[in-house]
Parts: sequence; structure tokens; C-alpha cells
Amino acid sequence: MVKKEMPQPTNKELAILQVLWEIGSATVRMVNGEINKVKKTGYTTTLKLMQIMTEKGSLICDKSQFKHVYAPAITEEKAQNGMVGDLLEKAFSGSAAKLVMRALSAKKVSTKELAKIKKMVDSWEEK
Repeated sequence: MVKKEMPQPTNKELAILQVLWEIGSATVRMVNGEINKVKKTGYTTTLKLMQIMTEKGSLICDKSQFKHVYAPAITEEKAQNGMVGDLLEKAFSGSAAKLVMRALSAKKVSTKELAKIKKMVDSWEEK
């Protein structure tokens, strides 16, 4: 049996996932309210996107209550790994070094973030 890869989320789907990763399971109205804090989006647009995401397998819908409650079917880490892996292959010819160098030069990195990166690299070198 071949495992089917979940397609990368679109920008709008990613916005929905980010809300659900932040607040946990929620109704469409709750998700739409959070999205509207950043960009005005109609309730029916959010509803349709969440229904499509459920069909794709990126959301789980609990229909046992009057109001349907949605939850992410994929962790934030797994989604990020997939998107970074896709970007790594498409834009950097599989070179992690090029990706990291571009990421570090794209915007100012705080001292705290740089220390975390150094610690991570040190732990990988020890392995």
C-alpha cells in the first residue's frame, strides 16, 4: 500500500490551521472570528474551506453535537516539516545549508533565536 502524501495547505487553509493549532478544536464561527481579526472573510467562505479541508484529510470534524467542531488532523510541526521539505527541494535544490543561510539573511535574527539555532546545531554534531 502506497501512503498518499497530504497536499500542502494553501495560504487560506494555513490560516485556518494556525487558528486551530492556537485555540484547539473550534466551530466554524469561532475560526472565522479569529481570521476576521486579521483579514475580513465571510462565514460561508470559511465554512466551505473547512469542509474541503475535511475532505482532504487536513481537518477532522466532530458531527456528534448540533454545532460541528473541527480540529486539525495534522500537527503544526508535521505541516511545517512538509512545507519546508517542499521549499527545500523546489527552491534550494535540496541544500539545507542554502536554505538556512537564506533564512538567516532574510531578516534580522534575535540573539535568543541565534542561541537556539547554535544549540540545535551543537546537539546534531554530537550525534
